[in-house]
Amino acid sequence: MIRGMTARSGLAGGSLCMALLLAACGGGGGGGNGIGLLPITPPTSGGGDNGGNPPAPTVNQGKSGPKALIVEVDGLTHAALRDAIAQKKAAALQSLQLAPAWTGGANGTLTEQRLADGPGWATLVTGTWAQRHGVRSDAAGQRIDVKLAPSIFAMAKQKTAAGYTTGVITANPVYAPLLANEPGSVDTAFDCAGADSCVTEHAAQRIDAGDDLLVAQYGAPAAAAGAGLASDAYRRAVADTATAIGQLLAHVAQRTANDAKEDWLVILTTGHGLDGFGTATGLQSIDNKTVFIASNKTLASLPGTGAAAPTDTTLLQLAAATDIAPTVLRHLGVTPAAADYTWSGVALQGATSIREFTAKAGADRDNVELAWKLAGNASVPVQVLRDGKLVATLAAGSTSYVDYIDAATDGSYSYRYTLTAGDTIVALDMQIAYVKPVPLAPTLVNGLVSYYPLDALPGVDSKTGASTLAPWAADADGGSLVTDDGMRMRDRAKALRVNSKVINASGMAGYRLKQATDVTTDAGTTAFTIGFWMRTDASCSQGVSNGGSVIANKNYDTGVNEGIAIGLFGSCELRFNTGTGSVRGEIAGAHYVSAGQWAYVAMVIDKAALTMNGYAVDPVRGVQTGSKALTPELIAKLGGLKNGIGLNEDGTGLYYKRQASSPRGAMDFNEFAIWNRALTKDEISSIYKAARPLSTLLVP
Repeated sequence: MIRGMTARSGLAGGSLCMALLLAACGGGGGGGNGIGLLPITPPTSGGGDNGGNPPAPTVNQGKSGPKALIVEVDGLTHAALRDAIAQKKAAALQSLQLAPAWTGGANGTLTEQRLADGPGWATLVTGTWAQRHGVRSDAAGQRIDVKLAPSIFAMAKQKTAAGYTTGVITANPVYAPLLANEPGSVDTAFDCAGADSCVTEHAAQRIDAGDDLLVAQYGAPAAAAGAGLASDAYRRAVADTATAIGQLLAHVAQRTANDAKEDWLVILTTGHGLDGFGTATGLQSIDNKTVFIASNKTLASLPGTGAAAPTDTTLLQLAAATDIAPTVLRHLGVTPAAADYTWSGVALQGATSIREFTAKAGADRDNVELAWKLAGNASVPVQVLRDGKLVATLAAGSTSYVDYIDAATDGSYSYRYTLTAGDTIVALDMQIAYVKPVPLAPTLVNGLVSYYPLDALPGVDSKTGASTLAPWAADADGGSLVTDDGMRMRDRAKALRVNSKVINASGMAGYRLKQATDVTTDAGTTAFTIGFWMRTDASCSQGVSNGGSVIANKNYDTGVNEGIAIGLFGSCELRFNTGTGSVRGEIAGAHYVSAGQWAYVAMVIDKAALTMNGYAVDPVRGVQTGSKALTPELIAKLGGLKNGIGLNEDGTGLYYKRQASSPRGAMDFNEFAIWNRALTKDEISSIYKAARPLSTLLVP
């Protein structure tokens, strides 16, 4: 149990509260919230301040060193506090540095939590959102999950010297029970049951008694907010609460005057905002998400000091309620190593600030895309940890990273990501519905005779000396590289764009691939496959008249001509073609691609079996197959002009000049490969499903 005291509801003032408390202490009985009673010894000196409290003693109790006071005020909005300070109705708080902040987690993510008292308090004392601290509402029976989110009290107790004392004085009865699962973390817990004067009296006593970490909570503004934020009752409650907090600050100042070694950090905040009517709706509106952080010290990473709160989502670029716990603990000398860091916020003393840290599943569902923003000193390396293990050290100023997961099976996985940058650390929990990547068929290395990854120019065949790839004309299209090559994110590099609009004086365009041993004519090659990723522009969906030439080793003015071709026709139809000079063998009406999207295309010709199979695997239309029986005459003429294979051209490099009604345009190619065997449907499907370069199968 938490050791402490409970004052029953109905206590109207400090004197009555103290009288009833002392009367109840003899038996050591429990109060209404089940927290045990412990007497508080009042200070011994005469006089008192204007709130009826005895003056602070001139000799400090407890030990010297860093100490912290957190004051949380239910119902106090940033705008109301800023206005009260400006109107000099909160003179005692004039010296605090006030900045707007936000709470409630990020909408639509695991961090989102209801903007209510209990979740807000749990965030304050744990530095985490509800997916860790577990408090979802103000309902009875809510408890902080101390295994995932130990409180600042427990952290301070674990990391500091013996004799460290902590205290909690609250007006809201919802708060004290939330720590019930963490015995021994709080030395003094007192429920003032709605009496703010009781909070002031006992918080002052605990300051005087030498508590090293004290949290005091007031509720008068929340009670008055129902009358409206512009009402006299609300303004008076704000002013009265400011005066009461001023009394606590006076006790802190007295201790500092008594002992120069005492170093106090004071943080003033609230648990959540209110709407324009002074109502706590719990919804994720900007009003409800707007809180504030005020400090007696300059905090290097506290943005927006003195400014009005943003009224849009730029609020999320500011400090968060989760920053308070790590800030307080750093002041007290408690900063876990990055591997053990679980707080969702950052210590605001840091010279480097990490903001807007997000994590989402990548489109491939096998990676996590991390992003963040840096402020302050950004000239420091950034380290990324997953579940406490270092996965990457990034260059100074980095603001994103893609983490690839290698889980054993498909499923839902949870990870804790931690970033470090200079003296700043922050953590974020996320879940991913992981889909294990489909592997490339290992047999794809068999019979691979030419392979162009097309990640650089000029294109080089990975099978040294097997072929060359270059523009048809040196003064025509030299090609360009595009950076979205359709591979999975972990392998994404570049691809070749061949633009037939870029021509020389003769009208020549396109690229040409010439093989040292041409699989179409080699007598020892009984079957071959030509496969590649392709993407076309929108011209095919608009109609391409006589058709465009995707690849061809023939004069493609007609499909009857000798050789092979894959043509592109209206509605983005692909036709797989062979010809003898007098007849054609063609697969038409069976294959279509989607303009602007990567598809995998393969022509498979089995000379011995006298068959041609066409494959087009498209993200919209799926796997499309077609087959055509070939004659020996067609097989004999597969070599076409024997002058190479044109890409976005035919075997002459002048197709579009002759076919002026077929519009010129750009075609993108990637992973262009030739095998001296017939690939199976499963092998071709694995290329598309894996979306990984063939180079990942090749042994260096």
